[in-house]
Amino acid sequence: MGKKGKKEKKGRGAEKTAAKMEKKVSKRSRKEEEDLEALIAHFQTLDAKKTQIVETPCAPPSPRLNASLSAHPEKDELILFGGEYFNGQKTFLYNELYIYNIRKDAWTKVDIPSPPPRRCAHQAVVVPQGGGQLWVFGGEFASPDGEQFYHYKDLWVLHLATKTWEQVRSPGGPSGRSGHRMVAWKRQLILFGGFHESTRDYIYYNDVYAFNLDTLTWSKLSPSGAGPTPRSGCQMSVTAQGSIVVYGGYSKQRVRKDVDRGIQHSDMFLLKSEEGREGRWAWTRINPSGAKPTPRSGFSVAVAPNHQTLLFGGVCDKEEEESLEGDFLNDLHFYDPARNRWFAGQLKGPRSEKRRRRRGKKAEPGGADKQEVEHTSTQEPLEVIREVVAEDGTVVTIKQVLAAPGMAGRPESDVEDSPEEAVVPPVEPSPRSNAMLAVKHGRLYLYGGMFEAGDRQVTLSDLYCLDLHKMEEWTVLVEMDPETQEWLEETDSEEDSDEAEGAEGGREDEEDEDEDSSDEGGELHPSARPGEPFADCLPARDRAALAEAGPGRRRAQRPGEENAESRPGHGQGFL
Repeated sequence: MGKKGKKEKKGRGAEKTAAKMEKKVSKRSRKEEEDLEALIAHFQTLDAKKTQIVETPCAPPSPRLNASLSAHPEKDELILFGGEYFNGQKTFLYNELYIYNIRKDAWTKVDIPSPPPRRCAHQAVVVPQGGGQLWVFGGEFASPDGEQFYHYKDLWVLHLATKTWEQVRSPGGPSGRSGHRMVAWKRQLILFGGFHESTRDYIYYNDVYAFNLDTLTWSKLSPSGAGPTPRSGCQMSVTAQGSIVVYGGYSKQRVRKDVDRGIQHSDMFLLKSEEGREGRWAWTRINPSGAKPTPRSGFSVAVAPNHQTLLFGGVCDKEEEESLEGDFLNDLHFYDPARNRWFAGQLKGPRSEKRRRRRGKKAEPGGADKQEVEHTSTQEPLEVIREVVAEDGTVVTIKQVLAAPGMAGRPESDVEDSPEEAVVPPVEPSPRSNAMLAVKHGRLYLYGGMFEAGDRQVTLSDLYCLDLHKMEEWTVLVEMDPETQEWLEETDSEEDSDEAEGAEGGREDEEDEDEDSSDEGGELHPSARPGEPFADCLPARDRAALAEAGPGRRRAQRPGEENAESRPGHGQGFL
């Protein structure tokens, strides 16, 4: 009884501490958010000029991360909304809506009156009701200098049949946040976690909310059992049995005054609705077997056709007192909830290679639901490490993990018979974090994201496709040459002062230009100007850095965070 009472008292104490911290963060961030509200209102005034729906065929969207990519529930289309871009000096936020027609391999920019304000690190969920609906909650807006942040707590729905935006106002919902996760469960939206921060303070959440799609009302859930600690950027997916899986994520912990330490979580939980008890939920911690992903943040998530959860990429950081080093990743992992087991997603290789095989042991089936890492000496990946000196003098360590013979589903004897096949590098996305994923007709689509080369942040706009049934090879749908991307070096103190004074005006002028170009059917791309070459650093899996302030988000060092790293927005690991 004594132990139980102590645990309950400790739990109540933690709740009080969290409540005090949220009040403190809210108070300090109120002034920042008031400053940004004027800028947000200005952009909404520009958006109000749109009085009719305009659909314009266009080139692929400009580079971005922390957007949302969703599969249309009825049509062969993907829906891209929002996101952010950082050019070395300024942060750009978007509320653009793009439609990618899968069959035609064509993009369309859709301008709709009264859209949600610009944002990134939000969550978007598609449901089939009413001809298809895209629900969007929360996210954040950053000032052009990346120093101030506004966290949204608004809920929007895009009616796909009529192409109209609607803001749904319902009391009792989650507080303003970004980096949270949201899934469709039966006729509800279930939301978990996220974070909110001001210049000096921050708070991470582990609360759970439900939004009823029939009554359009929010309710806060109070699951029984020990659940996940507060975090953002985790995996959240619904199993075929109706449970909700939560894995991993990121949070910060105060080590001492003005010094924070990032935590990459790798624990896993199951959130289940209690049978016969409406509105009652329970947390259960689970320990899956198999080839578990290495700890990471900024990974992306989608659900495979067989109800397995797919996890792609991210960044694995090793944080020291004054620095942070890590690897950007491009590996695939599948979680099978029916077997409570992780599998590594290994590719078989292109079909042409299989035709050239002579003899050898028959390869094992390689579908997403059958691939598993075999820990044998012949199937260990080959790790190649080299160092390259970037233009700015930074030494960048490039770590490339190459598939060993047999890892792509081929026997070792085949490589000996056809040595020329071994030297052909497989087509695959470069390592990255905060990419956007969507699955349609059994195919995985991957768009954008970011990685770092030296002190540069490379934001991507490429598009890849992988058949999850065949698991043979990635197909490149949109290519990108990172060497052409704009990157502006930091200005001196005098220029910085001018920039700070004219940040809002400069940002508004750019937006006015964007508005004018939109009227002409064009678009302002902040990344259109070529930057300095750094192609030799690609793909970069290692980089020197300062410290991770959130999963995949980089921003300039700011007061109260000695370890803060340059990053323009919080993310999530996406979808």
